[in-house]
Amino acid sequence: MTIIKEKNGAELKISLEGRLDTMTAPELEKELKDRLADVNTLTLDFEKLEYISSAGLRVLLSAQKAMNAKGTMKVVHVNETVMEVFEVTGFSDILTIE
Repeated sequence: MTIIKEKNGAELKISLEGRLDTMTAPELEKELKDRLADVNTLTLDFEKLEYISSAGLRVLLSAQKAMNAKGTMKVVHVNETVMEVFEVTGFSDILTIE
């Protein structure tokens, strides 16, 4: 998985490419932990994300909880495969998806 970060003041955009699974979720979790301190708007761009596992969902839930306390988080450009996972797991009701 490739993580591309773009920071603009208190806004952070993270674009993911590849698979967010058991092997790569800890990498995203570390990036978010290291960078969310001074962020009030988090955008996750999933345009090139091919797959998400339960480990990836756990990281998203953790990020959503952190951002609920201090700002907003949205997920953009979600493909059909990932959206189906969000719908089956109920994450489509938890996350702001555009």
